[in-house]
Order: sequence, then structure tokens, then C-alpha cells
Amino acid sequence: MATDDSNPVDYADIDDISPAAWRLLRVAAGYEQRGVEREVDDLMQAHLSMLENGTRGLSQSRRQVLFELYTADLSRAQVEALVTNF
Repeated sequence: MATDDSNPVDYADIDDISPAAWRLLRVAAGYEQRGVEREVDDLMQAHLSMLENGTRGLSQSRRQVLFELYTADLSRAQVEALVTNF
């Protein structure tokens, strides 16, 4: 799932991340939905709301971009806890 705390976290099955875990990853990374909208081109706050509410998913590539953004400053342990417990 992850390498170590000094390297970016690599999570192979982003399809398995629950809506609640997506929200918690975003919050743990210190982002509000509008902040993510400013960081990622062509991504709107509504897309994040739908992903986090489980009403609609984003493409694999969009979810990968979000995962990389959210986990850039989180430790392996933080990511593992959020992804596996929520």
C-alpha cells in the first residue's frame, strides 16, 4: 500500500476508497473543497461533493490526481488508517 513515511504513498486500489475516506483524506490534508477546486484544473466543488457523498464517482485518473494531492503531506500511517477504517 505504501512505501515509507519519506516517500509518497502509493495505494493501488483507489477504487476501494469509500466516500467517507475521500472526505477524511481531504480534511486531513488541510483542504476545503474550494481549495481543491483551485489546485486541480477542471475539477469543481460539486464533483468533490458527489464523490464524498457516494452519489457519483470520478474517473480513475481524476481520483488518482486527488489521491496524490491529498496524500502528499500525509504519513503512510495516516493514509492507511483513513483508507482501511472508513
